[in-house]
Amino acid sequence: MTTDFLKVEKVQHPIKTRLLEVKRVIELSPSMRRITFTGDDLAGFLSASFDDHLKFMVPDEFGGKPNIPMVGPKGLIFEEGRPKPAMRDYTPRRYDSATNELDIDFVLHHEGPATDWASQAEAGQFVGIAGPRGSFLIPTAFDWHLLIGDETAIPAISRRLEELPKAAKAIVVIKTATTDAKMELASRCVLDVKWITEAGHASAGMGALETTVRNISLPQGEGYVWAAGEYNDIKAVRLYLTAELGIDKSRIRAASYWRKSAPATHEHFE
Repeated sequence: MTTDFLKVEKVQHPIKTRLLEVKRVIELSPSMRRITFTGDDLAGFLSASFDDHLKFMVPDEFGGKPNIPMVGPKGLIFEEGRPKPAMRDYTPRRYDSATNELDIDFVLHHEGPATDWASQAEAGQFVGIAGPRGSFLIPTAFDWHLLIGDETAIPAISRRLEELPKAAKAIVVIKTATTDAKMELASRCVLDVKWITEAGHASAGMGALETTVRNISLPQGEGYVWAAGEYNDIKAVRLYLTAELGIDKSRIRAASYWRKSAPATHEHFE
């Protein structure tokens, strides 16, 4: 059954590149830190959905300014004679137009240029961002929401939980590398959170996420599933939900935020 108030929509945004400055750094857990950015270029920033992603641009020299491109008719145009910045996808965790601040949360134990930069970031340093170029708007009016992911999905899951209404039910499954990576998740809705590790919850032939999801009893009513994390984990979870539980693909948003064999990837399962 599909009703208009549960219709999922895609919207596009004009792409703009921005030079931002680090305002402060906060440690959220032993494996995650929040970096708050500001700057004149941040004015008018738009992120309409909890699972938006932007291109994060790392300077080629620590403490320097990245080569921020211009947006041309056929894509990004970089200044010649300077190295192009390394770029990775990140979730805008919070944007406050009143204070002109943007929060991005970084998982620290992943390898890559953005993680290396974030691990040493200090106030006064510069980065670049581009986007988000679009948003996938999932209504909050579903009776229940199943949110699944690893540590890379915590920013999006946290943002989603903060916007769900009191009447909603949310079941959350998060796989972390270690048990001390747990964080407080704030929400007004009825909340059931399962923190797991691979070592403690995997079973024969299955990863911890799939094993845990298979043991969940979903509530009655209209629901939506959102899942993001490592490619193979999310692929297995999505296959179980569609092929065995029979959940319609239109009620699932599944994304690979990274892949063991190719870490600098971001793709959605259609």
